[in-house]
Amino acid sequence: MVRGMYRSRSLKRKQVRIPSGTSVIHYKRKMTSKHKCAECGTQLGGIPRGTPNQIGKTSKSERTVSRPYGGYLCASCLKKKIRNEVRAEMNQ
Repeated sequence: MVRGMYRSRSLKRKQVRIPSGTSVIHYKRKMTSKHKCAECGTQLGGIPRGTPNQIGKTSKSERTVSRPYGGYLCASCLKKKIRNEVRAEMNQ
């Protein structure tokens, strides 16, 4: 019987044959999903995937994109948002 921590279905299982000839199972955490734009839902570029533990070990400049709403909106949605704000300001 395997240990309780390995019974979770949140772990990927890989069948591996080791040098002694026996077959064993290697357990690995599943990869997290890609980050998505809050408005249109497309995948964000420049934002790494990984578990919160892995992301926490990276520097802040590697985690986000250095622009307003970086890591929250995609570039095209940000462009639309800025245009709308400028237009609204001009109309007042």
